[in-house]
Formats: sequence, structure tokens, C-alpha cells
Amino acid sequence: MPNITELEKICTQIRRDILRMVHASNSGHPGGSLGCTEFFVSLYFEIMNYNKKFSMNGGGEDLFFLSNGHISPVWYATLARSGYFELAELATFRKINSRLQGHPTTHDKLEGVRVSSGSLGQGLSVAIGAALSKKLNKDNSKVFALLGDGELQEGQNWEAIMYASANKVDNLIATIDYNQKQIDGSLNDVLPIGDIAEKFRIFGWEVIVEKEGNNLEAIIDTLNNAKNLSEKGKPIVIVLRTEMGNGVDFMMGTHKWHGSAPNDEQLADALSQNVETLGDY
Repeated sequence: MPNITELEKICTQIRRDILRMVHASNSGHPGGSLGCTEFFVSLYFEIMNYNKKFSMNGGGEDLFFLSNGHISPVWYATLARSGYFELAELATFRKINSRLQGHPTTHDKLEGVRVSSGSLGQGLSVAIGAALSKKLNKDNSKVFALLGDGELQEGQNWEAIMYASANKVDNLIATIDYNQKQIDGSLNDVLPIGDIAEKFRIFGWEVIVEKEGNNLEAIIDTLNNAKNLSEKGKPIVIVLRTEMGNGVDFMMGTHKWHGSAPNDEQLADALSQNVETLGDY
């Protein structure tokens, strides 16, 4: 059984990491990062089987691909807290010559990162390729991917979605961060994408809808359910209803914090709502 109390402490500390990283660089994407904190903690501290001695090929271990790369703060903080690299490196976020660029990149060989994901709409295709490679290599590990809901407005996704079902890529578990907000407003105002779950069903995927995307127990149960449904002929997708800016009251309920950094006063307010639990970097 997962220790939810301990996982909640990790979530709180990672939220602090996100806020401090984005504030220090005066740029970045805190809203979606905060909204996906529970997902990342569930995935890396409870669900995935991985080797902290990083290798790009990742043979014999589960792999994760972040497609909506702008929420890199939550990924970097999770990787550091998982032991992939030193916590102190979080202080270099978005700095010149840092390995922790605003959007993840592979050329600086940051442990845990296997895909450059600045341009939206490409990560699912990469994850499908990795999943097919595992099948060819008789590797029974899983491949996980995270996409933004606004990112589904990119056409390449739908080619990949069609391909995955047609080729029975059933060792793939994709998750949609369904916060219904993007950089310029709500999804419905910018470009409505309709019923995401039904679209995936029509394209031949196994679909799980989880309405409590910021509840650790619910996420862990959903991910375990997805693993149980895998290897049965269909790729799996989880439509995860999250709250952008979760854990910071003034960042919730708005798209404003998609790509805005808090000032000194706002940082102090946000940190007061997320008391230090594991020690700041």
C-alpha cells in the first residue's frame, strides 16, 4: 500500500521547488506544473519501475516521455527528488549553459530525459516508437507519456493516435492533462476539442477517465488499473482532470499562470501555502 502521507510531503516540497525555480529565473510555466505534481509523484515514487543509473536506451525498465515540455519544472524537480541528479542543480533552471532548460533537451545529457519536447504535438509519436522498440526487444516494460489537453489541437497527435491502435501498441499508457486551459484562455474559447475520451474510443483506444487528477490515491489506483488493462491489444489513455495551479489559491481557476512567474510577494504567499517538508534545494 502506498504511504500517502509521505507522498503528500513530496508533493508539497516539489510544489515549493517549482515555485522557487520559476521565480528565480523570472520565467517558466508554474500553472501546469503545479497541476501535474500529484501525477508525477505517483508515477515516479509508486508506479514506474526504473533504474536511477540512467541509460538512454532504458532496456528492462519503464520509460516516461513528457510531450508538453513547457511543464519542465515539475519534471526536473521530480527527477531530482527521485535521485537522478543533485538537488542543487535545480537552482540553475533556465540559466545560460544549464542542463535544465525551459523545455527539456537531450543534448546536455540530463539524466532522466530521453526526448526534446519544446514543440508541442510530437511526444506521443516518440513514445509509440519506444513502445514498439520494447516489443521488438521482447522487453515487457511499459512506456508512459503525458500530453497537454491544448496540445491535442496539434494534428500530428491524431496520426499517432490512429497508428497506435492500428498497430496494437498495447504497452503504451498515455495520460492527458485535462485542465481545460491553455496559454491564451480556456480550451473552449481558443479551439474546442470536444469529448476527448470519446474521440480516443473512436480511434480504438482503451480509455480511463479520472476526475480526481490531484488526488494521489485516485491517480495511483488509475495508473495501476491502466497497467492491468495493458497488453490486451489496445493502447491505453487516461483523461486526467487536473486543476492548473493546484496548491496555490491565487493560481487556481485561471489560465494566467500558464506561463507567468510570481513576483517576490506572490512567491512568499505561495510558499506559505506549501510549508517546507523535505528541505529546499
